[in-house]
Amino acid sequence: MSEGPRAIAEAYWRDESARDVDAVMSHYHPDAEFVGPGGRRVGHTEIRQYYEDSCAAFLGLRVEIVDELVVGNRAALEWEAELTDHEGRRFLISGVNLVLVREGRFVSVHSYFDTSTIG
Repeated sequence: MSEGPRAIAEAYWRDESARDVDAVMSHYHPDAEFVGPGGRRVGHTEIRQYYEDSCAAFLGLRVEIVDELVVGNRAALEWEAELTDHEGRRFLISGVNLVLVREGRFVSVHSYFDTSTIG
């Protein structure tokens, strides 16, 4: 039995918080879709660049899932996060990720949050 969306998201956010891009990418199918700030990215190369840029800009990340709606292999995950930049400034953000999983990995992630709150 494959893991459900919440368990996959928790593992993904642990790896993202560790700033481990290789581990983050292991949670995505090779042809996955990520839609977030900056638009739509498809496939590991484009999605990896997003995470590499984020890790370069922010040394720290902490994420907590605060609510969820899971229906089969789909979920809406409401989250709160704290990003820390190179100067030690902290930015609090919140948002919702809509995810679709298959065989224990993301097929698609649509991430909605207000980027104006980030330095």
